[in-house]
Amino acid sequence: MKTIIFIGTNKSGSSREAIKAAEQLCYFTVVFTNNEKQLQQREEYIDVHEMIFVDTNNLSMMKEEINKLRLKGKEIKTIVSFIDSNVYSASILCDEFCDSYTSSNAIKIMENKEETRVSLKEQPYTPKFFNINPNESLPFETINSELTFPVIVKSPKSTGSKDVLFVENRKQLEKQIVRLQEKNPDETIIIEEYIDGNQYLVEALIYNNKIMIAGMIEQEITQGKRFIITGYGVLADVPNHLKAGIEQVLQSIISQLGIKNGALHLELRRTKGGWKLIEINPRISGGAMNEMILAAFGYNLVEETLKLYLGESPSVIPRCRNYVFTQHVIVSKKGILEKVTGKRRAIRSPGVVKVYVKPKKGTKLTPPLSMGHRYAYVIATGASLEEAKKRAKSAADEIKFHLVEE
Repeated sequence: MKTIIFIGTNKSGSSREAIKAAEQLCYFTVVFTNNEKQLQQREEYIDVHEMIFVDTNNLSMMKEEINKLRLKGKEIKTIVSFIDSNVYSASILCDEFCDSYTSSNAIKIMENKEETRVSLKEQPYTPKFFNINPNESLPFETINSELTFPVIVKSPKSTGSKDVLFVENRKQLEKQIVRLQEKNPDETIIIEEYIDGNQYLVEALIYNNKIMIAGMIEQEITQGKRFIITGYGVLADVPNHLKAGIEQVLQSIISQLGIKNGALHLELRRTKGGWKLIEINPRISGGAMNEMILAAFGYNLVEETLKLYLGESPSVIPRCRNYVFTQHVIVSKKGILEKVTGKRRAIRSPGVVKVYVKPKKGTKLTPPLSMGHRYAYVIATGASLEEAKKRAKSAADEIKFHLVEE
């Protein structure tokens, strides 16, 4: 039986939609999970044909489970993950047990912000940066000579905006460095210049060294204690001058990192001096991204990504072109969720194609410290990006989280 193994999944979003896509492609789907809650909610994962509880940080234990599956007659066609921390592990396992069509070494580099910065250090799109090694003191002379405040301080393994900090002065910098060193004493800390400018997200597939841009998205950022992306606007038509610059950056990255085949997304800022690379990840963005691309262009990006992993030719040729905007909903204070109102009104609003509310009654909600603290989203289409944005924001305003203090 032709089988695809997924290392981890979220309950919703791109990782879950990839499993549904695999089922629709007539593959037997297996999920390795270390999340006991998912086993308790097994009936909610009907698209997962077999769920196996295993330490997804332990390659040896996963290898044992793969061998058990093979003994049962499962023909493992690929092993993948759409979860931040598991993409490299899945690639390593795929190298051993399947015909692998992606580069594990490139994935390893992209999963680590320090390795990414060092590998692309000489490129014009890389911001100025330097690293503080474990137990090193803060080299203020270097900071003063190379960077000016404000700066960004980050952990190299940060995901979803966790441990990515905006620092305005020396006192704040000292405080945040100490905090990160206490939290992750064995990790390097990255200090880099703050890049001002409009931020874009670019979804791409690389097939036989050919760049396939699947979507270019303008991002709206809410800056509180963290940089939280609360708005995404899919460009139905990308101006040629933007597209040419993005392709140039992508071509450089795949050349520098040796990517022949793979899926990735970039976050970039457009400045007077050209594009600057904020982040790169070896997977599709999570959350609503796959649904946004589907609403905008009519193709399922996680399905095309699976085809790539299976050695087939993916296609990101648009079947339609719609302007799409996704508005996320966050809260401004802590509390326990008593009820959610306005979801039906949001669904009935003009142009709305999807409303998703994540937390259930009794969940503790908090102002955002990571992307995981976005509690709902609305996807809307429009004749222009401005119309799609207006529709999404108006519908999102209908959703109210009623909280009680702890």
